[in-house]
Amino acid sequence: MKIYFQFMYILLFSIIGEVLSTGLNLPIPGSIIGMVLLFLALKFRIIRLRQIYDAGQFLIENMTILFLPAGVGIMSHWDAIAKYWWQIIVITVLAIVVNIAVIGFVTQFVKHRFEGDYRK
Repeated sequence: MKIYFQFMYILLFSIIGEVLSTGLNLPIPGSIIGMVLLFLALKFRIIRLRQIYDAGQFLIENMTILFLPAGVGIMSHWDAIAKYWWQIIVITVLAIVVNIAVIGFVTQFVKHRFEGDYRK
């Protein structure tokens, strides 16, 4: 029964995000707004991590199953995106390179700023 209440908290924030996104006509998906609100609620201790921990762990452990419908959707609409396959691959590769570079720079900044310089 506990996991149902934990899952209810997560869904509640997702629904609030969807309502805000739709109601305010925002270009940001409601699920993203909901997760940001959940993060803020955890950060400001409106809810405690123990109140959503088990359900969150379950969702993370089963993330591959949750992405399966997106993959099926891509395959079922392949005829619509087939003529753009090389642009999609280029954009995906560039996004990966940019993400790796940004993560590297941020990690170096945090390490030097907060942990000191460990160069020998």
